[in-house]
Amino acid sequence: MAGSRRKSPGITPEILLRAYSIGLFPMAESADDPEIFWVEPDLRGVLPLDEFHVSKSLAKAIRRKPFDIRFNHDFDAVIAACAAETGDRPSTWINQTIRTLYSTLHRIGHAHSVEAWDGDELVGGLYGVSLGSAFFGESMFSRRTDASKICLVHLVERLRAKGFTLLDTQFTTEHLKTFGAIDVPKDEYTHMLAAAMASPHLEF
Repeated sequence: MAGSRRKSPGITPEILLRAYSIGLFPMAESADDPEIFWVEPDLRGVLPLDEFHVSKSLAKAIRRKPFDIRFNHDFDAVIAACAAETGDRPSTWINQTIRTLYSTLHRIGHAHSVEAWDGDELVGGLYGVSLGSAFFGESMFSRRTDASKICLVHLVERLRAKGFTLLDTQFTTEHLKTFGAIDVPKDEYTHMLAAAMASPHLEF
């Protein structure tokens, strides 16, 4: 993981928001490790909202409306699902400290979830932090085909409608690159972040 990394002995929701505003985000070594460290990548993942790409197959799937998409309906269930170990993800960086902090951010209007429901079952979703005109994506999960992808599409549509200017994905993955995610050098990202922080905090 290229970039700077520093331990954080104590953290509050206010410190967490301040960290986001200057380009830092927290992670843990594992779900069982209570400590948190700050991360500042040399290359930052960004998903340009005006260049977001949806494949024809995904667009077709969305038109079928396979899921009930909800916003902020059960934030704690989403972060719990993102933290859960699975067969292809035997470990996770989301520990109990992070879960508690982000649940608090949700209660004060700075953390949000997009959720895919199949009846009464939560089958996919994502969560992240909003500050200024930026949205910082944190994690996503999927228990049905395309569930998290469809949530991402709905997230982008909502951010565009609300006037957000920056969708930060922290890192890029091959999965995110199919939607148009790019790596942005730290200096360039700093300017993008400063512009988003100069905006009044937008309602999600």
